[in-house]
Amino acid sequence: MSGRYEHRFGELEERGHKAFVPFTVLGWPDPESCVKQVSAMVRAGVSALELGFPFSDPVADGPIIQQASHQALAAGFTVDNAFSVIEQCRESGPSTPIGVLVYYNMVLAQGVDKFFKRCRHAGVDGVLIADLPIESAEEVLPAALEYDVRLIYIVSPVTTPDRLELICKNAGGFLYLVSRLGVTGTGERDSQKDQDLSSLIQEIRTRTSVPVCAGFGISTPEQAQRMFDMGADGVITGSRVIDLVRKTAPDKAEQAVAEFCKSMLKVCSGAGATV
Repeated sequence: MSGRYEHRFGELEERGHKAFVPFTVLGWPDPESCVKQVSAMVRAGVSALELGFPFSDPVADGPIIQQASHQALAAGFTVDNAFSVIEQCRESGPSTPIGVLVYYNMVLAQGVDKFFKRCRHAGVDGVLIADLPIESAEEVLPAALEYDVRLIYIVSPVTTPDRLELICKNAGGFLYLVSRLGVTGTGERDSQKDQDLSSLIQEIRTRTSVPVCAGFGISTPEQAQRMFDMGADGVITGSRVIDLVRKTAPDKAEQAVAEFCKSMLKVCSGAGATV
């Protein structure tokens, strides 16, 4: 299979660049503003997009993303609305890979086949089901293959060798490396834990050529550079993006998001970790 992820990561590798993947919650702070902010990310040149479906109990997410999800749901945002917003985001970036983060209840509520069919129609390239373990992936794999949607899996320093082998055999798009245990957020990193990540990335390299993108607690160019020094192919940032929008006047939000993305892309290009 070949698609937007493969093309984009291939381009980055040829240029010696790393990937920056911003995350935001679909429909937050409102559908129109969400589309405008995603468009600003695309114009800034981001490598790919990760868009989260609002969910009532997003157990993998920290308080910043949880609050955004709850606000979107409280405003009446639905799965149908989410696919509509994705379609608009696809229009703003025809060649930009789009991944979505969902929880399995949402997939089941739609029906597995219908969900992946809608993903294909909306222009989704990858799906990360945060609470579906690799051992249960056969429940969704046939539909993902039929509609040419990559299944994105999470790996962490506590992933067992057997599970890592299984994940690497089935991974598509990229592997989502949890760079710290816990939930998403913008807090300070524990440097003593970082040494395990380098070993894990090297172990992944022996098992698959699928790119590795690190997330959880990566909110600055300096933190991104640390991930790159350990061998990561890219970084994913969500809480920082949402917090930035929340603290910025609405008419300045798009500019603030674009400037932040450019600061992260600067280090991705090898220009250094100075904002």
